[in-house]
Amino acid sequence: MTQTTKENSLLNWILLVVLTLIWGSSFILIKRGLEVFSPGEVGAYRMVAAASLLLPLSLPRIRHLSKSQLKNLLVTGLLGSFVPAFLFPIAQTQLSSSLTGVLNALTPLFVVLLGALFFKTKITRQNGIGLIIAFAGVIVLVAFKEGGGWDSLSGINGYALYVLVACICYGINLHFIKITFTELKSIEISSISLLMILPMALLYLFAGTDFTYKLNTNPKAWEALGYITILGMVGTAIGLILFNIMIKRASPFFASLVTYTIPIVAILWGVMDGEVLLLGHYFGMAAVILGVWVSNRK
Repeated sequence: MTQTTKENSLLNWILLVVLTLIWGSSFILIKRGLEVFSPGEVGAYRMVAAASLLLPLSLPRIRHLSKSQLKNLLVTGLLGSFVPAFLFPIAQTQLSSSLTGVLNALTPLFVVLLGALFFKTKITRQNGIGLIIAFAGVIVLVAFKEGGGWDSLSGINGYALYVLVACICYGINLHFIKITFTELKSIEISSISLLMILPMALLYLFAGTDFTYKLNTNPKAWEALGYITILGMVGTAIGLILFNIMIKRASPFFASLVTYTIPIVAILWGVMDGEVLLLGHYFGMAAVILGVWVSNRK
């Protein structure tokens, strides 16, 4: 291995670690934001913060795009950013940040499953085994409640379904990007898709919520706003850019390793924040991560 190759490999691992810390910390930041703001306010302001940071990248580029490209970027903004940004805070009103971080790891499995169902890709035997193991883990996480017993999909842990819907949105969006934006660069897709959903986020935030009232009356509002600002600017905007850089520098498989490392950081933050995880939760989380690993193993 040459010196240049070693340096490139080291930089790839540094990017992986940084991205793991950024995205793994997203769930605790959502939790902090929810201490003052509603799930909708957290999601909308997260999008405002992310899109605002990338305005210097999106505004000069948007004028060169066609109407059809802008429509497609709006779809990508909705599926890949806007809708999940609302679903995760809703889920975390009744789920710990640790469990939410682990359930988020199901995204690659939904990419495989949705590809087979709607985009004519094949599910291998290995993919199938991984799907079965991971979904068994999801059932445990959804059904195991704090009293140590079992529950149906209704009740507190049924909020895991919001995370699953967000993962489905991510899965559809990845396939949509692959077949639609062959001529656009990843930075254009990331920045302009966020710009396209910015007006909706602003309209909802300032016309449909008590956001400004809380800023003026709640003494903890500005601290919570700081957490959501970090979530949007770092977790969404910078995170997307770093992920795109890592895909280009390394490989999609190497980039997918972040799927396994994000839950570790999310769990550590949750434990440090006093979240209680029962034995059944650990079994469920282990099954989810094992299933994702089996399905993506080369």
